[in-house]
Amino acid sequence: MAVAPAPAILVARVVSNMSSIVEIIIGSASDKEKVSKTTEVLDQFGISYNYVIASAHRSPDFVIEKAKTAKNRGVKVIIAAAGAAAHLAGLIAAYTLLPVIGLPLSGNSLNGLDALLSTVQMPSGVPVATVAIDGSSNAAFLALEILAVHNEEIYSKLIKYRENINESIKSLNNKDD
Repeated sequence: MAVAPAPAILVARVVSNMSSIVEIIIGSASDKEKVSKTTEVLDQFGISYNYVIASAHRSPDFVIEKAKTAKNRGVKVIIAAAGAAAHLAGLIAAYTLLPVIGLPLSGNSLNGLDALLSTVQMPSGVPVATVAIDGSSNAAFLALEILAVHNEEIYSKLIKYRENINESIKSLNNKDD
């Protein structure tokens, strides 16, 4: 499957024929490029999403509002991407029972290790599913797998995607050198 290009604008709502919604919350506008593969994967699978810029430290009330209202707005999964102290995913998880996927981002002297540890070290009862530093495509794939639990169409698309990956790897070994 080809990967569709990421949306050209930062704050967007991509409409599809599926009701499953992913909310992507990034800690800073400068994080847009680092999460572009998230939107490419979601676009490829026809999943609608919202982009939100919100900081756990500079706009905590806004983050809390987004977390508290997400379910009523039809959101099914939240991807929270932040670097450095990276408290965004944890703050969101504290105010919603929806699945929260933490996407730690690189960008400072610790190359994202601080963001990874801040995201993954959550107290018992307030989990954040965490992907690799700058693992934006896997954040999208994890969101898809969560959505696929109750959506056969997404599940079928994921099976086909994995079959295609398997076949493409096999074909690399069948080429004459």
